[in-house]
Amino acid sequence: MNFIRRNWYNVGLVVAIGTTLYLAFAWHYMPILQILLLSNFVAFLIHQFEEYRFPGGFPAIVNMGILRSSTPNRYPLNQRSAMVTNLSGVYLFYLIPVFFPTVIWLGLAPMLFGIGEFVVHGIVFNIRLRTIYSPGLGGSVLLLLIGIYYIYYIHITGIVSVWDWVIGLVYLFLVVFIAEIAMTFTWLADKNSPFAFSEAEMRRFNVQEKIERRNGGTHISHLRFPKR
Repeated sequence: MNFIRRNWYNVGLVVAIGTTLYLAFAWHYMPILQILLLSNFVAFLIHQFEEYRFPGGFPAIVNMGILRSSTPNRYPLNQRSAMVTNLSGVYLFYLIPVFFPTVIWLGLAPMLFGIGEFVVHGIVFNIRLRTIYSPGLGGSVLLLLIGIYYIYYIHITGIVSVWDWVIGLVYLFLVVFIAEIAMTFTWLADKNSPFAFSEAEMRRFNVQEKIERRNGGTHISHLRFPKR
């Protein structure tokens, strides 16, 4: 479990590469909806890797830059909550629709979520960091493009209904509330959590220096990091 908690985003990149190879070979045998949904799954895995590994720095952005936590290496976001929410998000929320491509509301929800990720990374985080790039923006651009084409396709083919939109939006709201808000910032949040991010995870992309220099953030050098 320790390995997965510390390396889930690295494993995700391997899965993304394998899935991309599968897409390349099966492209001509898959329906367009399934191609789009599987591509969306890959894009989200890339997005997660970009947030946490290369260039990384997402934990510092959230805990230091956005929430100004007094213990930013472990609260409110920590290694365990990041693992649980991200794994459940990508392997349930994003992967299940691939096997049920004709259930439009099931695929519409993650497409809309991906578009929202672009808004968060392309606007909110960039304003906060005063930069043109924030970790995760590259993957969120892919999510945006795939999401827009998916919505365009289901409308020109007439396979989406008003009820798909209603159920999809309700489903999206429930996922965001449970996984992104309640689970991450309440149920799994603990100021004394033993699942603190490592020093390397917090220092990636020099996020903390950017926050300290531009926004007066917490000095991360004063934190105690867990031994590895």
